[in-house]
Amino acid sequence: MSGPSPFATLWATYALTTGTLSAGLDSAGYEVLSRLALVAACAAWLGAVGYALLRLPRAAWRAQAPAAHTLTAATALIGAGFAAAGWERSAAALLALSALCWTLLLAAGDPGRDGTVFLRCVATQGLGVLAATLAAAESAAWLAHTALVSFWLGLVLYCFALFRFAPREVTDGRGDHWLAGGALAVSALAGARLLSADSDRLYLWNDDDHAVLTRVTVALLVLTLVCWVALLTAALMWPRHGYDVRRWAGVFGAAVTAAAALAVAAALDASWLDVAGEVLLWGAVALWLGCTAWAVSAARAGSRPAGAGTVRSRGRR
Repeated sequence: MSGPSPFATLWATYALTTGTLSAGLDSAGYEVLSRLALVAACAAWLGAVGYALLRLPRAAWRAQAPAAHTLTAATALIGAGFAAAGWERSAAALLALSALCWTLLLAAGDPGRDGTVFLRCVATQGLGVLAATLAAAESAAWLAHTALVSFWLGLVLYCFALFRFAPREVTDGRGDHWLAGGALAVSALAGARLLSADSDRLYLWNDDDHAVLTRVTVALLVLTLVCWVALLTAALMWPRHGYDVRRWAGVFGAAVTAAAALAVAAALDASWLDVAGEVLLWGAVALWLGCTAWAVSAARAGSRPAGAGTVRSRGRR
C-alpha cells in the first residue's frame, strides 16, 4: 500500500481502513461509533482526493497505481457506509466515481510482485460490496447482478495476483503482504452482501445459485482465517521494526476480516460467528488506535515513513 507520494498513500490507506472499520461497527450495531469512523474516513478521503487534484499532474496519478487503487477501494467502501446509513444518493454517486476510477486504473502501472499486487482485487471487490449494499437498499436487481459479476471478477484477479506475488514478501516485506489476507476477506464480505441483498421481492438467486454463493463465501472466510494464521506466524518469526505506511495493510486486513465475519453471520444467521466477528472487530479497533498513535508519533518525530518514496523495497527488515 505504498506509492511515490507518501501523503497520497497515507490518506488513501487511512480512508480505506477507517471506512472498512465503519462498516464493521455498523454491522455490529454500534451506529454512533460507525458514523464517527465514517466521518474520519471521509476526511481522509477528501485529503487524498484534494492532493491528487491539486498537487499531482494528470499523468502522475495513474503512475501511482498502489495509492490510486487504494483510493478507489476506499471510495467504494465509504459509499457502502453511506448506503447502510440510508444516504443512497451519495452512495450511488460514489459508486459511479469508484467505477470510473476502477475502469481507468485497471491496466495502469506495473503490478509488481509485492503485496500491492492484490489491490486490484480489493478495489474490484469493494465495488461489489457497494453495489450489493445499494441493491439491497434500493431493491435494484440489476445492481445485485452487477455486483455478482464484480465478485467473480475479483476472484479471478486474486488468482492472478497470487501467481505474481513473491513468497519472500511474507518474510521480507514492509507490511503490504497482509493484503493477501485482506483481499480474501473483502471477497468474503462481498459474497455476504450479495447473499443479504436477496429477498422475496427481488428473488435474485435460485436455490442452486444461493448454495454455490454460500459455499464460496464460507470458503473465502475460512481461507481468510487460515491466511491470517500463516501471516501472524511469519510476523512472529520475522518481526518488522519501525513505522511504515504499509503497516496499515495489516490494520485494514483485521478490520475487513471482522466486517466479513459479521456480514456472513448476518447472511447465514450464525450467532456463534457473530460473537467471533465482534471479538475480531474490537481487536481491529485496538490495532487502528495503535497504528494511528504510531503514525502521529512518527509525524511528530519528523520521520518520513520508511520506503514511502518507492513502490516496493527489498531485503529483510
